[in-house]
Amino acid sequence: MSVPSRAPGPGSGRPAGRAPAAGPDDPEELDDRDGRLRRFATIWSRAVFPVTATSMTRPEVERHLLPLARRLSDALHRRPFDTAPAYEVGAALVAAHCTDPDALVRTLGVVDSYLVLYCAGENDSPARTEEHRARCARLQHALSAGFAQALRERTLAEQEALARSSLLASTEAQRALHTTETRLRAVFEGAAIGIGIADLDGNILEVNEALMRMFGGLDQYMRGRKVSEWVHPEDTPHVWKLYGELVRGERESYRVEKPYYRTDGTVLWTNLTVSLLRDADGRPQYQLALMEDTTERRLLNLRLRYEATHDALTGLPNRTLFFERLEKTLAAGDGMRFGLCYLDLDGFKAVNDSLGHSAGDRLLVEVADRLQSCATAPGEMVARLGGDEFVALTTGPDTRREVDELAGRILNALASPIRIEGRDLTVRGSIGIVEGPAGERGPAEVLRSADITMYRAKSAGGNRFETADAEADARAITRHGLTNALPAALERGEFFIEYQPLVHLGDGSVHGAEALVRWCHPQHGVLGPDRFIPLAEHTGLIVPLGRWVLEESVRQARFWQKRHTDGGPLRINVNLSPMQLHHPGLVSDTVDVLERAGLEPGALCLEVTESALIGADDDLLKPLRQLAEMGVDIALDDFGTGYSNLANLRRLPVSVLKLDRSFTQSMQQHPADTVDVKIVEGIVSLAHSLNLAVTVEGVETGAQAAQLRELGCDTAQGWYYARPGAPDRIHTLLLADAV
Repeated sequence: MSVPSRAPGPGSGRPAGRAPAAGPDDPEELDDRDGRLRRFATIWSRAVFPVTATSMTRPEVERHLLPLARRLSDALHRRPFDTAPAYEVGAALVAAHCTDPDALVRTLGVVDSYLVLYCAGENDSPARTEEHRARCARLQHALSAGFAQALRERTLAEQEALARSSLLASTEAQRALHTTETRLRAVFEGAAIGIGIADLDGNILEVNEALMRMFGGLDQYMRGRKVSEWVHPEDTPHVWKLYGELVRGERESYRVEKPYYRTDGTVLWTNLTVSLLRDADGRPQYQLALMEDTTERRLLNLRLRYEATHDALTGLPNRTLFFERLEKTLAAGDGMRFGLCYLDLDGFKAVNDSLGHSAGDRLLVEVADRLQSCATAPGEMVARLGGDEFVALTTGPDTRREVDELAGRILNALASPIRIEGRDLTVRGSIGIVEGPAGERGPAEVLRSADITMYRAKSAGGNRFETADAEADARAITRHGLTNALPAALERGEFFIEYQPLVHLGDGSVHGAEALVRWCHPQHGVLGPDRFIPLAEHTGLIVPLGRWVLEESVRQARFWQKRHTDGGPLRINVNLSPMQLHHPGLVSDTVDVLERAGLEPGALCLEVTESALIGADDDLLKPLRQLAEMGVDIALDDFGTGYSNLANLRRLPVSVLKLDRSFTQSMQQHPADTVDVKIVEGIVSLAHSLNLAVTVEGVETGAQAAQLRELGCDTAQGWYYARPGAPDRIHTLLLADAV
């Protein structure tokens, strides 16, 4: 009976009338899964029932197979993945008398065609479906192994018992000699496995028909030869040691996997069981060999092993095999070294997006072929880790030069355009190189360093290779750790704010303060904003972090107002990142924070970098205009570094220009240079003509302060007045005066 034809696959779409997928605990989904599992069991029973020696009816066989089908379904989804249930299912088939070889063939066909179809999720992603198919292949392997092992043990046990009992029975009673010999001959000649008898000197005395068929069917090739002649280069070292112990009577039996050469020169793989036969007095007399031909099963195992360790698209070794090779390489000693090239194609996503994944696959196949041609020397290999990531490994006593040459060959091989669908595609790659002695690092550490170095090469423009650097790796790992720790740090309250006074250059009084956020990291100590603000912007955490800074700063400004009612209100300056400018809740959040703290909008100044507003359109400027109309001051921070058009100042809703500290530093380093002085004087004149105040950063000396005051600057901040510190220091400065 043939295996039923394959049903339409998951990609054929949802059948007409089928209800939408229910939740994980929906009874309808549970009924649907149970129904699909029963349909799988029905197909299975129809396939194996015609070749099963059983008194059960076909529905009874189906009920017997249903729990086995459920075990296969559970194993398909189990995490961590384990093939042991499939191994047990194979053994259970033998126990259910499904011992015909065709039953196994049909079972594997049903599992291959229908297990993923009926037991995987209907809405699984392509990646999930591919994972299920890979698991299904491994489950077939385990099921075959369980079936073969159970059948072998059952057959060996039966045949060995029959053979031993028949041979030993001939010595127990002379009057039953003829009957016993007849039975022995029938068992010997009709056995499904190979049986051979030899004396203790190793001379082969008898072989049955099954054994002769295994070796090519020539009787003269078998008889008259010695067991010791049947050697093979792949014999394990202990095989002949066990044989010697058996013929000396030191052991009763042994079981090994042993290869032989057939008459045509091909290799026969067997599971060999050799037992010692003793006479009535217990003295060793003969050796009995039982052989099971496992050649096809071994080839199947090799094929499954190949599929499990090689990339299906390119045929290159995959991540699994590469890690095995790398781990073995790194465990070697004796002065061995290794060199690893980690390659990522530049711009591969654009190929997939523009030409489709089919073209991308053909591109990867061509790249794989070129990479293989680059790594042909002994000790070199190329593997595909996934996507457009490849690795090349070289080993030997001197890999410092070899790995650089290998990387150069790879880039040269990729330099020629690849023609896909009538188009010549230029392929570029970024390579990270890790080289060093074996035995110092593990595979994961080496690959992580190569990955970091590859991204360093990509950041440098791509189409190049970079060599790993321990300090660069440490910085990258630290950045990654800080990025991962940012969300929890905000929740745990690890951030705090320091305040740096803003001082009137005219009378030296404290005008306000700039809020500067700090991170008190548990391992790295206090970190400045330059260490984590770019990471927060990259991850999007800058929005909640910026709101927290605004809330804390406004609350502190309101506290200052309540304590210092005699003087004017202290203004608080808070920095806005470019990402916050694009956040739709900027205006509403700011209004909410001011209202809850009870602070007037005029006491708040939001600082925006000049570079963030270069080329800004009206949509980006709209929230800033709304805030400015409310009375909130907008300061253009780092002015003079963004090369913006000065004419744009008329359309920007700013009230303060904040000169970058580079002007102050230049004036300190070159006090006689009138160029920077003229530039600052011109900016101040322009700002005042537009009714804009001018603030200067980085004032470190009294001479700088005096010069900036003469140039007409309004306010200043810097270490000359005070370093950023706790909020109570602002009160001290108010009492003592800043200058």
